[in-house]
Amino acid sequence: MIKNDPIGAAINDYLQGKKNGSITVSSNLTEDDIIPVDYLFRQEEEMPELETIALQECRGHVLDVGAGAGCHSLLLQEHGLQVTALDISEGAVEAMQKRGVENVQLADVLTLKDQKYDTLLMLMNGIGIVGDLFGLYRFLVHAKTILNPGGQILLESSDILYMYEQEDGSVLLDLNAGYYGEVEYNMRYKTHESGRFKWLFIDASLLEQYAEEHGFTMEVLYEGENGNYLAKLTLQE
Repeated sequence: MIKNDPIGAAINDYLQGKKNGSITVSSNLTEDDIIPVDYLFRQEEEMPELETIALQECRGHVLDVGAGAGCHSLLLQEHGLQVTALDISEGAVEAMQKRGVENVQLADVLTLKDQKYDTLLMLMNGIGIVGDLFGLYRFLVHAKTILNPGGQILLESSDILYMYEQEDGSVLLDLNAGYYGEVEYNMRYKTHESGRFKWLFIDASLLEQYAEEHGFTMEVLYEGENGNYLAKLTLQE
């Protein structure tokens, strides 16, 4: 297995019985975050309300973008939907095939051609893969080429403005540093390290602007306590 696949390595270790692993996520914004690997294998009853709502909203042929260990794809499959699980991690793709996900693809969503879907599902802050605001623009242009007329994007993101709040309640932003939701990450698991990559957290009002500019209507389906939300972008016919 390639050396820079922390997610894939962690998932496959879990399948081999090493249940107590964790992935360390570092960023340029806050202290390290620890993701227990078993969280990637959660069952339906363990999923947060946001994810449950998103799964209920899925229709037609679903593309699960960044499917990881396949917990969402497996549920959709069980509920009778046609689903394609997509990931750039070789290890994740291998693990999903072992777990019984019927249609798994190793690819970057931006490289997909000659494929059409009714729903693009992007959970666990999944829209973050676009990296930055220019990446969001590029993604929305591409999404229209792989969505059927009236197709939808179900995505989770967060407004992280609260992370810049000072003790007096004011917000301190570096106006020369670009949009405050553009973050850099690095992920580590044992000897595997992703290397630094960009990740986007976008507030709902800015997302709506981008969506409307690209021919989508937007509806917020759920708002969490920590600024996270579930949005539905519907491609206008």
